Amino acid sequence: MGKERSGGEKNSKMLVGVVCNFAAELKLLLTALLILCTVATLLQFFPSRFTVSASDLRFCISRLAAAAPPPNITATTLVQPSLLNNNTKTEPKRSPESDEVLPGGIIRRAFNPYGAAAYNFITMGAYRGGPNTFAIVGIASKPLHVYSRPTYQCQWLPSNNEGNNITSSSAYKILPDWGYGRVYTVVVVNCTFSQPINLDNSGGTLLLHASTSGGGDTKFNLTDTIPALTEAPGAFNLSLYTSRPKYDYLYCGSSLYGKLSPQRLREWIAYHVRLFGERSHFVIHDAGGVHEEVLEVLKPWMELGYVTLQDIREQERFDGYYHNQFMVVNDCLHRYKFMAKWIFFFDVDEYIYVPPKSTIRSVLDSLSDYTQFTIEQMPMNGKLCHTVDAPKRNRKWGFEKLVYRDVKRGIRRDRKYAIQPRNVFATGVHMSQNLAGKTTHKTEGRIKYFHYHGTIAERREPCRYLINDTAIDFEKTPYVLDTTLREAAGAVKKFELKMIGTRLQNTRQ
Repeated sequence: MGKERSGGEKNSKMLVGVVCNFAAELKLLLTALLILCTVATLLQFFPSRFTVSASDLRFCISRLAAAAPPPNITATTLVQPSLLNNNTKTEPKRSPESDEVLPGGIIRRAFNPYGAAAYNFITMGAYRGGPNTFAIVGIASKPLHVYSRPTYQCQWLPSNNEGNNITSSSAYKILPDWGYGRVYTVVVVNCTFSQPINLDNSGGTLLLHASTSGGGDTKFNLTDTIPALTEAPGAFNLSLYTSRPKYDYLYCGSSLYGKLSPQRLREWIAYHVRLFGERSHFVIHDAGGVHEEVLEVLKPWMELGYVTLQDIREQERFDGYYHNQFMVVNDCLHRYKFMAKWIFFFDVDEYIYVPPKSTIRSVLDSLSDYTQFTIEQMPMNGKLCHTVDAPKRNRKWGFEKLVYRDVKRGIRRDRKYAIQPRNVFATGVHMSQNLAGKTTHKTEGRIKYFHYHGTIAERREPCRYLINDTAIDFEKTPYVLDTTLREAAGAVKKFELKMIGTRLQNTRQ
């Protein structure tokens, strides 16, 4: 209590001191207010011809402003102090060039660049393609590749410093995104050396020399030297390229972003782990869509070794097409190229289906002569449900109750695909155009996929309309009742319960 009183006395003294310090200013303010009130009172007794209009006041103020000297504006007054901090790194300042008058009266104009253009090359990953080949996956400035001819060379630096540095004579680029890039486009650089690299397993570093070749600022031909891959001593495993792959089937997912539905992802992962079996694996790429509730759905399958989750949110810094998904799938291809017999490319609102009398193994064995095959789409409506599901629709899974299929004719529908990755050099979202071997599109009746477009991004009950017909026209599109996939729902639920128990029973939409 004594401390409180002493603190109160100090505050009182401080208040008195403040009042005393500002006594002169207070007197001046009060005097000004008194004069203004007096003038306002006297103006009421003057005739109307002495009234002061708003326009008169604006005129007087403008005359005063014109007479005032202009403020001294410098470059520093344009900088927001809040944007400055001690960690700001600035390049050495260069004096701007000025226009120059040449002999003969010609004026040579000066152009002064500020800021920064797109990066020459941004690597996501670099991987071996065999004893003497490598693939470097990244993105690069799209204007550079559209309007110039950048070149690449690869060089191997042995760790033991013995022998000559080997420079590749055949480093070629692949642009697998079909021109879909934005500021950046996807580039896969294939480096093929004339002899095996690091056979003694002493380690070394793969360097990528990326040259602009006159693109961008044509005054310069800049070359960036990029340490793309480092092999530690003893890390090279030659048997990896000849032995049986670890997985029969591997899923390479595109970038996941937005507020995804945990329940829809729960259904999708349980369905496909059951379909592809024990020798399968799923690579999920988080571009911002794996929030806490989605992570809880993935954790049980990660613990069992079926799922690998990669955080790729950093790629959002670079403006590429659709969250840089072309770069992501190419990185996945080369990262797991020798770890899987088949790699599938499709999305988390799409369900692969094979007929009841076949299995995924029997179907793919029948297609083993092909490096790539595409899969026919079965587009399902994400709003229409059957009335028989109305009483229990909150407990039914999405693919169990969304049972109306789009049967509109004359439309070219997207296809998804699978590849044997050892014969593929680069890939796309809907198919690969850079491969060795054959491609087939004639897979109808053997394998297809059901597409529930948009449902993965809906955090609500998907059934908006209950229909009691086997065929209906909805929003100018014909639909028919198709219960093909719902017949598997019971077996999938039992499989999830067997594999991970009841951990996800309370998952929300």
